[in-house]
Amino acid sequence: MTLRAALAPLVAGTTWRRGVFLLLGGVLALPYGVLAVTFAEMLTASEIPRSLVYALLVVAALIAVVPLLLDGSRALEIAAVRALLGVDLPEPALGHRGDRETRLRSALWIATHLIVGALVMLALFSALPMALAFIAQQFGIGTELTSRERFGPLDGRDSGWLTLTGVALLVGLGYAVAGLGALAGLMAPVLLGPAQAERIAALEARATRLAERNRLARELHDSVGHALTVATLQAGAARQVLDTDPEFVRRALTAIEDVGRTAMDELDHVLGLLRDAGGGTRAVTPQRTLADLDRLVTDTRATGLTVHAHRVGDPTRLPPAVSREGYRIVQEGLTNAARYGHGPVTVRLDLHPGALELELVNAIRQPDRAELGRPGRGLDGMRERVLLLGGRITVGPDGDRWLIRARLPYEETT
Repeated sequence: MTLRAALAPLVAGTTWRRGVFLLLGGVLALPYGVLAVTFAEMLTASEIPRSLVYALLVVAALIAVVPLLLDGSRALEIAAVRALLGVDLPEPALGHRGDRETRLRSALWIATHLIVGALVMLALFSALPMALAFIAQQFGIGTELTSRERFGPLDGRDSGWLTLTGVALLVGLGYAVAGLGALAGLMAPVLLGPAQAERIAALEARATRLAERNRLARELHDSVGHALTVATLQAGAARQVLDTDPEFVRRALTAIEDVGRTAMDELDHVLGLLRDAGGGTRAVTPQRTLADLDRLVTDTRATGLTVHAHRVGDPTRLPPAVSREGYRIVQEGLTNAARYGHGPVTVRLDLHPGALELELVNAIRQPDRAELGRPGRGLDGMRERVLLLGGRITVGPDGDRWLIRARLPYEETT
C-alpha cells in the first residue's frame, strides 16, 4: 500500500462529511448528557428524597425514549444518512406508520448514533487539544502548558516524543472517524432500510405511476392518432381535387385546422398532467367526454366517411370516468374505421340503469382483414379502458363487418 493510499481516508471529502454526521449525533446527545449529570447530582444530594428522584428519573427516561421511536426521527435520520453518509436509502413511504420491528431498528440506530457521536465529540474536546498542544510545543508555542506536566512516561522535556504522540493522536483520530463513518454507512441500510410493508407500499406507488404513464400514452395515441388520421385523409382528398373543386379544398383545410386545434388541446391536457405530476400547478384543458360525441362524429364525417350515430339517453348523466373512457373507445373505433374500414359506420350509444353500452359497426375492406385481425395498441387500449372500469368488450370481425361492442358499468347517483 502506497503512502498516498494510506493517507487517502484522512483527506477524503466523504470522511469529513461522515465526521459531521457523527458530530451531529454528539450534539443530539447533549440533552441526554445534561439529564444524566443532573440526576447524578440529585442522587448524591442527601437533602432530596430518593423516592422523588427515582420517580423523576422514570418520567425523564420515558420522555427520553419517545423520540427514538417516532417516525419523524427516523425520517430525519434517513435524510442525514443520505446527505452526509452518501447512502442511497429510499424515502419513508408517505402515510405509512412503521411497524414494531422498524421502530426497534430505528431506535437502535438513533441510540447508537448518539452514543458514538458523544464519544467522538468527547475525543475531539480532549484528544484534539492535547495533540495540538504536543505539536505546538515543538515550535515553542504554549510550552508552559506541557513543561510542568507529565503524560505517562513523558514530560515536558521529551518534546520530540510529545510531537510524535500528537501526530499519532491526530492520525488515529482521523482514522477512527473514517472507520466509524464507513461502519455507519454499512449499518445504515440494515437498521434504517425499508420494512416489508414499506417495500410493498413503494411497489404499489411504482405500479400506480406506471399505470398513469400507460393512461397518458393511451390518451396521446387516441387523440393525436385520430387527428392525424382525419388530417391525412382530408389532405389526400383535397390534393386529388385541388384544381377542380376549390370549395371542397377549402372545407378540407378548415377541417384539418379544426382537428389540429383539437389535437393541440389534447396534447396540452396531457402535458399539463405531466407537469402536475412533477409538482407543477398549471391548469389543464378538460378532457373530452361523450357530451362531445356530436363534434367527434362531425370531424369524422369531414374525412368523407359516413357515420350514423344513434343515442338513447343523456350522456351528461354518466360518471366522468365512464364518459371519458367511452368517448375514447368511440374515438378509437372511428379512427380505425376511417383508416381501414369500408362503407358507413354505425355508432350506437345506449344508457341503461347502471351500465353504458357502446357499439360500432362498419364494413371491412377484404385486403385489410388480416391486418385488422392483429391486435394493435389502439385495440389494447380499448380493452384496458374497459377492464379498468370492470366492464367487458368484444372487438373483431363479425362476418364481413368489424364489430366493437362494450359494456361499461357504473353506479347510479341519486
